Amino acid sequence: MQAGPTRQAWLIVAGGFLAFTVSASLMHAYAVFLLAFVEDFAWSRAEASLAYSVGQVVGGIASPLVGGLVDRIGERRMVLLGGVLLALGLLGSSQADALWQVVLLYGVVMTLGASCIGLVVFVPLVSRLFVAQRGMAISLLQSANGFGRAISAPLAQWLVDASGWRNAYLLQAGLMGLLVLPLAAMFRGTDRIARATAGGGTLDGVDWTLGQAMRTRHFWLLFLVYMLTSIGSFLVSLHQLAFAVGQGFEPLYAAFVLGMGSLLALPGVILTGTISDHIGRERAAILAYAISIVGVAAALGIGSGDQHLLLWLHACFFGITWGARGPAITAKTADLFGGPRLGTILGVITVGSGLGAGLGSWGAGLLFDLTGTYRPAFILSILAYAAGALAFWALRRPVAR
Repeated sequence: MQAGPTRQAWLIVAGGFLAFTVSASLMHAYAVFLLAFVEDFAWSRAEASLAYSVGQVVGGIASPLVGGLVDRIGERRMVLLGGVLLALGLLGSSQADALWQVVLLYGVVMTLGASCIGLVVFVPLVSRLFVAQRGMAISLLQSANGFGRAISAPLAQWLVDASGWRNAYLLQAGLMGLLVLPLAAMFRGTDRIARATAGGGTLDGVDWTLGQAMRTRHFWLLFLVYMLTSIGSFLVSLHQLAFAVGQGFEPLYAAFVLGMGSLLALPGVILTGTISDHIGRERAAILAYAISIVGVAAALGIGSGDQHLLLWLHACFFGITWGARGPAITAKTADLFGGPRLGTILGVITVGSGLGAGLGSWGAGLLFDLTGTYRPAFILSILAYAAGALAFWALRRPVAR
């Protein structure tokens, strides 16, 4: 019988949470800069969304590389690499004056940096340290994404209003530069822990390889779940602030409301991941899908800037489930395909998430340019969530080798 998680195991989870919060907040702040780019450069919404969309696709495509690297060089070196890339990308973005530069700096450089300080890096080790409480441990890590998203919008909006978007980027670059070494230091010694736990945490006692996993139906169902979930989420998330401002809400107020809603992702993700240990990954995920659909439906009901209740309902219902399916999906992946190559397997499956996020964020901007409204994108978001719930439910059957 496996012993309970050690104090060091919980410290690793805390370190992963802090590091992931920093990278997530820097990346999610793009929603604020999008409006600044539209105003300064007169870009269309699709053009302004391009860097974010490219970033999501690059992040997905790079996930197998990141997963393979963390299996080889460890978490500390990955955080060092990611922090340096983020700082360089932010510094370069402060001087950008063309669309291709923003696409390169945010969509490639910063995205690769954030990928080195994300779930694919931290989950393999944590999943080996936690088995019975795997859903809860991964949910604590995943909640950093929602927490970072919650604080990024109001802080970035305040920085942009106070000093302009270029200086806001410079300040973020300086902050990231100061945090690189302390963040990496939190993962000193994890190489030894990884060796000591290699092969641990596999529910079926099998150490899966990527080739073995790819020959199963469950691998491709997980890929589809990741993609559909990201499509549903990113058809809405990047454009929430632009939508609210377009409906007549004041920008800083809208950023505050959406930020408060995103803050609910912290308890929402943890609760969903924890209950998945008890009621099953599938039931927990489907509950989160249903709540997200209610949140998007609330946005569809907003027709003017005086409908504050609907804005708060949208922010809260959509926010509390932002990333809430992540722990269930990731824990399900670890349940099915655990072992020393989990990072590589998770990285390949995560390609679906990147493709879906890129398609969703760019597609919402394109649909707005074509129709003058975000409503078609929000309707498609509901449909993608419903399809994702059906695909996840199909995972309940045992994996066949």
